Amino acid sequence: MKIISLLLVLLTVLTMLTGCHGIKTAPAFEIPESFDESKNYEITFWAKNDTNMTQVDIYHKTIEDFEAIYPNIKVNLRLYTNYGDIYNDVITNLATDTTPNVCITYPDHIATYLAGENTVVPLEELMKNADYGLGGKKVKFDSPKTEEIVPQFLNEGKIGGIQYALPYMRSTEACYVNKTYVEKLGFELPETLTWDFIWEVSEAATEKNKDGSFKVNGQKVMIPCIYKSTDNMMIQMLRQLDAPYSGEKGEIEFFNDTTKELLCEIAVHAESRAFSTFKISSYPANFLNAGQCIFAIDSTAGATWMGSDAPLVDIPEESVADFETEVMTVPQFDVNDPKMISQGPSVCIFNKEDRGEVMASWLFTQFLLTDRVQIDYSCTEGYLPVTTKAQNTKEYKDYLSRAGEDNDMYYRVKIEAAKLLMDNIDNTFVTPVFNGSASLRSAAGELIEEVTKAKRRKQNTDGAFYEELYSEINSRYHLDQIEVSNNGGAAVKASMGSLPAGSLALIIALCSVWLCILAYILFSRIKKKRK
Repeated sequence: MKIISLLLVLLTVLTMLTGCHGIKTAPAFEIPESFDESKNYEITFWAKNDTNMTQVDIYHKTIEDFEAIYPNIKVNLRLYTNYGDIYNDVITNLATDTTPNVCITYPDHIATYLAGENTVVPLEELMKNADYGLGGKKVKFDSPKTEEIVPQFLNEGKIGGIQYALPYMRSTEACYVNKTYVEKLGFELPETLTWDFIWEVSEAATEKNKDGSFKVNGQKVMIPCIYKSTDNMMIQMLRQLDAPYSGEKGEIEFFNDTTKELLCEIAVHAESRAFSTFKISSYPANFLNAGQCIFAIDSTAGATWMGSDAPLVDIPEESVADFETEVMTVPQFDVNDPKMISQGPSVCIFNKEDRGEVMASWLFTQFLLTDRVQIDYSCTEGYLPVTTKAQNTKEYKDYLSRAGEDNDMYYRVKIEAAKLLMDNIDNTFVTPVFNGSASLRSAAGELIEEVTKAKRRKQNTDGAFYEELYSEINSRYHLDQIEVSNNGGAAVKASMGSLPAGSLALIIALCSVWLCILAYILFSRIKKKRK
């Protein structure tokens, strides 16, 4: 009886563990015939903010204005400092169905959320609903129509051909250049930056005086070129060279000869200390503003941090150097065929059992695309509104025309960064999205990080080094577990190796206990027979 009781207890524990690791799912969402405004709803909105209090105020004002239109909907705001934390918290909350209602995120992340059944609401039917869709006749505010959203931005929210997200803001990457130092070194900025030009100027800037200071700035520190996102750096370089990165169905294609050639070139400039990354050195803006960097490559959304007169600065005022800042597109391999990545936050809606709650979330999501919200938020950074409706308003055109009037609202660098994207929408691209594409992005950037660190440590980066590096990155990011899908997406293979170490250890321990119990029962029976 003791053995039977023990077996029952263990069976119960295993059942509980299985339930904990499962993901609760709501029924597939169906649009209700009407939205019940007599019923009160409370929804949560998870958003990202970089300690920019102006953006925080815009979120609060947006919620206040929305609640005034729909007093039966209360919106609770939760702010995060980065998208990675939002992603991790969503993954954690999927298991208990405590995800937010509306979430600012990236399509790569949404692809992972979709691993659970009916977790994220597909938006196509909602978008075209005559009453409550985009521009719907029963929506109580001026909602943009589908055709008023920039098509390239809208298409970024499609995963496996299904619209799971709407764009909220859009940015690209820009190269913020210390034009004063470029000219001091004897160079003239071209109309379009090339990688050859970047490397040539950067190497020239490493020349030192006899006392160890750098000739170009007279300081002990100079990192000529710093790249914020090495993920984007590798992805853009491959796209510019028409080299493979990944397939639409989740094929991993970037372990190729072109990638190796790019890494070998980067290694040369990492070894001379002409190149570094955010992860290794810190924010490019800090070095640029201190006169310790010439080419700072970062998002257009970070424009308010760039330049001698930047309204947002993270270094002491006395450390800021005086120089002329030029905002340029990212370096290209072919100036006649420029290619740059399109990025920026999107918005998704999580499914809930109460269809009215989902509808409340959908109405709030639409409100985020209204002109007032789009223009106000865009003016805080070098973001671009995602609707042509907002872009073509007199107010936004007036804002763009006033670049340089002051170093706050009309900060020249910030406005030029937004214009850069507006002028290059047709030159932007996005990468395929699937369950595992976020890991692939990280892996692409890690290749550059590892090569840069190796050269700083004076390691030999021969053929064997790259073979070992490819193998290590493949294993570290579980790229061999991404399963190619025939329906336009990809799934991550379930495997014991992908479980957290604690969970794996617990399962092994429980299995061991079962084996011991079975061995004891067998031993007892054999012993009984012998008697």
